[in-house]
Amino acid sequence: MSRIGKLPIPVPAGVQVEVNANQVKVTGPKGTLERALPAQIAVRVADGTVVCERPSDGREHRSMHGLTRTLVANMVTGVSQGFTKHLELVGVGYRVSKQGEDLVLNLGFSHPVKFTPPTGISIEVADPTKFSVSGASAELVGQVAADLRKLRKPEPYKGKGIMYRGERVRRKAGKAGKAK
Repeated sequence: MSRIGKLPIPVPAGVQVEVNANQVKVTGPKGTLERALPAQIAVRVADGTVVCERPSDGREHRSMHGLTRTLVANMVTGVSQGFTKHLELVGVGYRVSKQGEDLVLNLGFSHPVKFTPPTGISIEVADPTKFSVSGASAELVGQVAADLRKLRKPEPYKGKGIMYRGERVRRKAGKAGKAK
């Protein structure tokens, strides 16, 4: 039995879970999420919890069991609490600001970079070098944070770039002949 898959998912107050065949719709205070799940895994709501069950111990069923449970658990957590990724800019002159809903990043290019977040994602700017991406969908929050980080990845020589808060960048030594 899958250690993750067999755990029931508690449904907090204010969250509704609807299951139709292999479609799951979760509604809560932070929004609504809908997803198609693998047809082999049975998902049912019972006694304020969501339970995922697999038909057999076959390899494919075992691999889908934990995945399905985690996807549904992330949906329930997303609509009740939401997900957040914190990012920061490191580098001289690197800044971030908001213009309406758009994010404007000065990353050392000859022009500022404008980024418009997709629907369901909100970006908060704490100060000119720190900002956070938040939303109900864990998948979408992670993808938007990765897309923003890709604009200027942290480089190993000076450590400049966009990085997740608390991320450590492995540093490299510069040119060896520079000291002569």
